[in-house]
Amino acid sequence: MATPSINELPSTTETLTPSQHPTNITPTPNEPLPMETSSSINELPSAAETLTPSDNTPDPVEPIPSSDNVEEAVGEKRKRADDVKDPWWKTSLCSYFRKEASCSHGSECKYAHGEEELRRKPNNTWDPTSVRGKKAKAMKMSEEEVKEKDDGEVMFTEQMMDSIDDDGDDSVVVDPLLTKCISHLPVKWQSDELKKYIGEQGVEFKSAKKRKGMFVGFVTFENAEQVQRCLENLEGKAVGNKNLKISDVLSRTNKNMNGTKKSVKSAREAVTPLADMSYADQLEQKKTSIGQFLKKLTRNARKACPNGSSLPEWVLTSRDRGGLSCQLEGIIESPITNGYRNKCEFSVGLSIQGKPTVGFSLGNFSAGVTAVEEPVDCPNVSKIAFLYASIFQTFIEKSKLQVWNRFKHSGFWRQLTVREGRKPGVFSNEEDADSRIAEVMLMVQVCTTDSDEAEVATEFEEMAKAFAEGARASSPTLPLTVLVVQDHTGISNVAPPDAPLRLVPIPMLDNGTNQEQTNNVMTEARIHDYINNLRFSISPTAFFQVNTVTAEKLYSLAGDWADLGPNTLLFDVCCGTGTIGLTLAHRVGMVIGIEMNASAVSDAERNAKINGISNCKFICSKAEDVMSSLLKQYVGVSQIEEAKPPSNANEQISSTEEMSNSEHVDVQKIQNPPPPQEEVQNNEQKPQFENVVAIVDPPRSGLHPAVIKALRTHPRLRRLVYISCNPETLVANAIELCTPSFDEADKGNKSYRGNRKLGIAGLARRRAKSMPTSEPFKPVKAMAVDLFPHTDHCEMVMLLER
Repeated sequence: MATPSINELPSTTETLTPSQHPTNITPTPNEPLPMETSSSINELPSAAETLTPSDNTPDPVEPIPSSDNVEEAVGEKRKRADDVKDPWWKTSLCSYFRKEASCSHGSECKYAHGEEELRRKPNNTWDPTSVRGKKAKAMKMSEEEVKEKDDGEVMFTEQMMDSIDDDGDDSVVVDPLLTKCISHLPVKWQSDELKKYIGEQGVEFKSAKKRKGMFVGFVTFENAEQVQRCLENLEGKAVGNKNLKISDVLSRTNKNMNGTKKSVKSAREAVTPLADMSYADQLEQKKTSIGQFLKKLTRNARKACPNGSSLPEWVLTSRDRGGLSCQLEGIIESPITNGYRNKCEFSVGLSIQGKPTVGFSLGNFSAGVTAVEEPVDCPNVSKIAFLYASIFQTFIEKSKLQVWNRFKHSGFWRQLTVREGRKPGVFSNEEDADSRIAEVMLMVQVCTTDSDEAEVATEFEEMAKAFAEGARASSPTLPLTVLVVQDHTGISNVAPPDAPLRLVPIPMLDNGTNQEQTNNVMTEARIHDYINNLRFSISPTAFFQVNTVTAEKLYSLAGDWADLGPNTLLFDVCCGTGTIGLTLAHRVGMVIGIEMNASAVSDAERNAKINGISNCKFICSKAEDVMSSLLKQYVGVSQIEEAKPPSNANEQISSTEEMSNSEHVDVQKIQNPPPPQEEVQNNEQKPQFENVVAIVDPPRSGLHPAVIKALRTHPRLRRLVYISCNPETLVANAIELCTPSFDEADKGNKSYRGNRKLGIAGLARRRAKSMPTSEPFKPVKAMAVDLFPHTDHCEMVMLLER
């Protein structure tokens, strides 16, 4: 189903003051759609003040009279409404009236008490919780289903088209005119299920192919009559909660049936969809998007609050901010908008024309898109990264080994990662930034399954030679510091942290040395970059912000909001290579960094030593496994009973050594294990620090529920700065952190059965019910930070206090 237009989306702005709302609302062409429009029906946007704490509030069909003289009461309310010029008066139903048959807002209540009082909003829509609003929405959804956008094609390579034939003969060329793509199939289906279903519908075909994990399948036919029968019997057919869609496939010829050229999405459009907008418009769009997430937090917090309890103050005052859960301070722009990425991951595959290509995928594999196009005119890619991608593409075109085919799960060359390290200093423009790149790491991902070792070794030597010669032939000469090969056998190019790495010697470096003389130790495979004049050592798989100059502003903002001081203990959760903690170490008494990537922890310790920082400790473990015990160790025992940590340090080290052996990591997993439990207990009454602050910078999936529980239930932790690259998960985590605790009798069933259709916000509301009794945080302020110009992504920072 297509996403509704912005005029059709339920409005969440009825809580704004008259000065903040014009009577007529007309979205600009570039105005973004609210991100939550793809959520389940339980999470669709609704007016913040109309939501009740319960998820099961009945729909208002008839107004509940609050007095014997209903007409007189209604008339008085309408009279008051006429006296007020606020265009949002009486445009939302009063949630308290619906629930309790009475209103606690007083005689000046601005909300409608029943359907009869309800008025249209200034944008000519109805309150989405009203009967008329729900009917209008259902009608619009039906219309959108009929008018659903049909691209009419699925982009994939000729090699993938050959793979459709069931006999596995790659020499067979399938006629595109007799091939169709069926979309919206169940992702769990494979070829057998697809064949069975098509046969049950009375459709004859030659072959059918589908991979598990994809929602598209490919069917070939013997003649045009079978194709027509497929269109008649399957188009729009309901399977589960989806309607099937039949599309053409885009073959190597890239032509329509009438011979005209098809319009194909470019790598620029796929990777940097906002590149054609002015940067000012990009910033405004991202700021608006972050505002939508803050409104979503308010709505979900209302739903998550226990029945019968008063709403948090920040929810009640949200209408003064236009429904925002906290004040949005603005957006921090990137000083450099072009070539800002210090890490580029280029996929290796076939282009639309079937040519081995190093570049970016044009879509998702689950949608049947496997085509890769060169990173031409992608403004976020640096010149050096683009040149290395071109050098590698020239090499694989002549290589005896095949490029990776995700449809067949076979091939050798998979991905090229280019990481850059810059000299210290302030960059004034893009040209200055390029000239400051001093070190380059190249990591080539391959799949060596069923490969001849001798042939692979020869290919690696030729590859290193090609990179070295290409670097020297460029003007100016390209820096080249280290070349690494990563062996990965998974379907996706996202490799686990413990994927085997191998150094490849680079012949004839510019400094006259030969890297063949160095030993093959992975601690040598690293480059360096600078943040706030601190030098950071970066290993091949360690996390490091891709936009260095903007990351400096981000970390400074986090430090300012955290209210740091000499008596502050700072927890840097998901610390990566330690960038946040190390840049703020001079402002606090002590930093405790937590990171599960062993090589990143090794880098963090090395970075502390390089910069002469002694008040930082880094622990290699999952945050959910150690967060609670660390809070007890350094701050004192929480008032909430937590799971007991290991009885002694040796037990902790033993368990982590077993983990290290199982993951094949040659780095000590726990660099600073917690002391024995007896020592922890002795220090319970002697807190070392007056102020305890946590800065969290989790991956896109957000914080683990155990980490949220540890942060929420420790009474000494009063301030939390949340940095998120995915505002959707920040909203979900904030629901658990910021909503009041439930009584034991109201916690309800903790089982998550039947909740699969809930979005992440809905699941967070359910988890909030089982949160131990504790004082909630409250959102204080938020800031958008543009680390990714020309893309839809934006970093979000939120300060939580209690």
